[in-house]
Amino acid sequence: MEKRIYLSSPHMGGEELKYINEAFGTNWVAPLGPNVNSFEKSICEYTSIKAATALVSGTSAIHLALKCLGVEKGDIVFCSTLTFSATANPIIYQGAEPVFIDSEYKSWNMSPIALQKAFDDAKKNNKMPKAVIVVNLYGQSADYDKLKAICNKYNVAIIEDAAESLGATYKGVQSGTIGDIGIYSFNGNKIITTSGGGIMVSNNEEYTKKALFWATQSRENKRHYEHKELGFNYRMSNIVAGIGRGQIKVLDKRIKKKKEIYQAYKEAFKDIEDIKMMNICDFGETNYWLSVATINENSKIKPIDIMLALEKENIESRPVWKPMHIQPFFKEYKFFSSLEKESISEKLFNRGICLPSDTKMNKQDIKKIIDIITQMF
Repeated sequence: MEKRIYLSSPHMGGEELKYINEAFGTNWVAPLGPNVNSFEKSICEYTSIKAATALVSGTSAIHLALKCLGVEKGDIVFCSTLTFSATANPIIYQGAEPVFIDSEYKSWNMSPIALQKAFDDAKKNNKMPKAVIVVNLYGQSADYDKLKAICNKYNVAIIEDAAESLGATYKGVQSGTIGDIGIYSFNGNKIITTSGGGIMVSNNEEYTKKALFWATQSRENKRHYEHKELGFNYRMSNIVAGIGRGQIKVLDKRIKKKKEIYQAYKEAFKDIEDIKMMNICDFGETNYWLSVATINENSKIKPIDIMLALEKENIESRPVWKPMHIQPFFKEYKFFSSLEKESISEKLFNRGICLPSDTKMNKQDIKKIIDIITQMF
């Protein structure tokens, strides 16, 4: 059996164990502690954001972001449809109703055309959204000038789901800091990892303070245990944060490697008309988290054919996210398309493939993947 080549697996930088050992040496193994505080500070410094609250997952960060914006039972939240379910699930946690928004071809992210359609419908029905969750897909920021102009017109806040895009920029501004509240994920497959974990960031420190309060069981500042609000056990542990402190130091190195992988694929497939790499927009720098391609819909070779060919050689690849509006659990909710009769997100799902983008791959690994794919065409 050939060695396994992963889509995107954890890649330690070397200093993580130092901070974990500090946690054990000082007995700071439970939530709270120096690693948590230092990790939050390092994220703030890297992204130039004012405040951060480290949590157990990106999902919990979105949940608390919705609470910060006052989302309650019966409210409406607009949400990118082309994403992982973790983006949309917290809307349901709050008893709110998701409305899904289609993608655009340029960035694959939320379409301003579809977003405007959703707002027009909301205004007509006198049911405006409490928030808009915009996803930065596969490491690339959405086109925020256009999206913010629409949201600002209706005075609706943006939650920026930057789970996949830490280190990316939009017009020189760090991904995750453009919306009213941003979230990052440090799941095992992300560009840096804490094994599991996430963080909520904002330039409004009241949001992060409130998130910290809720994340620690909404315990009031009393000698005894006093609770006036529903609380959650969402705080990141000091051990996990230690991994994050080591990982943030190699983030730029990981971005550089991810870019090299993307460029290798793009160069190798440039003369194959049926393969097109995901567009990189000129409004910012992506972090190239995953290298994603689409296959021409008229091609004899389909994405599943490539996935199966790679699988035979013990190489992992994946389909593009299945849009939320066609997921069995979410299909009853409203969806607004960019096009009149079909959706761009469904086209990307049907034609897309996430190629191996693991930063531990060497040149031989990348060449092997490219050879398998090019020989099929």
